[in-house]
Amino acid sequence: MSSTVKPVYMKLRELIAAAIMDGTYAEGAMLPSVRVLAAQEGANPLTVAKAYQQFQVDGLVAVQRGVGMYVVRGASERLRAAERTRFLTAEWPGVRARIERLGLDVTDLLARV
Repeated sequence: MSSTVKPVYMKLRELIAAAIMDGTYAEGAMLPSVRVLAAQEGANPLTVAKAYQQFQVDGLVAVQRGVGMYVVRGASERLRAAERTRFLTAEWPGVRARIERLGLDVTDLLARV
């Protein structure tokens, strides 16, 4: 299996998306400033700004001039729906194939949850 290396801004985007979906950054909540998040994650501020910009382009966050960025209403559910689709199309086929290859029983797997 090949492993692709994700750009740092994509890793940050996934981290922020997860925080929005799990409610760490609730709808209407302000996101940390670019500088604060860069310091927390040990990233370049320009990289954080690029990740934030993609959320803005996707309509998941809005900018309030002089105040900061906040999570818009519906962002969590939109992210969750997109992640479900991505998982089912990009990841699940490989997971399913591995389950079959290993001879695992789905019922036994679900019992372990």
